[in-house]
Amino acid sequence: MKRSELDYPLPAELIAQHPAERRDESRLLVYERSSGEVRHRVFRELPQELSGELVVVNDTRVVPARLRLERPGGGKAEVLLLEPLNGAGEWEGLARPTKRLRPGQRLGPVELIEHLGEGRWRLRLKGDPAGEAPLPPYITEPLADPERYQTVYAAHEGSAAAPTAGLHFTPELLNGLDVERVTLHVGLDTFRPVIVEDLDDHPIHTERYSVELEAWERIKAAARILAVGTTTVRVLESLAAGGPLAGRTDLFITPGFEFRRTDALVTNFHLPGSTLLALVMAFVGVEETRRLYELAIEERYRFYSFGDAMLIL
Repeated sequence: MKRSELDYPLPAELIAQHPAERRDESRLLVYERSSGEVRHRVFRELPQELSGELVVVNDTRVVPARLRLERPGGGKAEVLLLEPLNGAGEWEGLARPTKRLRPGQRLGPVELIEHLGEGRWRLRLKGDPAGEAPLPPYITEPLADPERYQTVYAAHEGSAAAPTAGLHFTPELLNGLDVERVTLHVGLDTFRPVIVEDLDDHPIHTERYSVELEAWERIKAAARILAVGTTTVRVLESLAAGGPLAGRTDLFITPGFEFRRTDALVTNFHLPGSTLLALVMAFVGVEETRRLYELAIEERYRFYSFGDAMLIL
């Protein structure tokens, strides 16, 4: 697949800066792959579109990982914690301005240990993360309630970004569905744009996941699975291909991929040039995805993390 196939024009005003007032009031574009039919719904109407699917969600929780700090001698610095490396307070993180930072420097509760390249550092954090939610750079307005960047079922802290397809669910909506949980801690590489022309040359880093045995047995036995979000798909398809119940996955899903345990998908509208859009194209088809995105733009759907959703049946 070529990177140019992941491009599409998006009016800037369709990039959602705030979540819907109520989570399940976001819009829902429903697409049936078998018939090509499209319906425009509201997310709270999701159960009316399902036919007994087991709904699988990713229950990771976002770490308050953006630390705004002071450099020795003055000046601002920022550290974004990505992943704990051991039980002794060591993390991998992004730090900037990298060119002005050196191993051994202390930035408040952070000690820089080793520069890993591309702005990544091995560092030591004193205490627990106590920063801000790491909102994506395309969200330029402040978030009044940080919990709106967490799913209502978030349980296991470890993500650098939210599994945004799950942000539309309310407890009441979940209570009417048959739900199972998996965990994948989202790293920034999930959202890192593709910059090479051939996707086969794009390096995708691993992400930590885990699934309880009982949950996997239910998932394997289910007649149909609705995956909530692309991160959930990566877990399901990693296990379906023989992966362990806990570990790291580097699964990169692009058109031509054979899905083994994903029958339907709820997902947001993704950035051009993203690996997430490539996954959706693998599930729907390249040209059909383009058509659906053009329709969503025409219908003024809201895009990206706080935007509306699409249900692919």
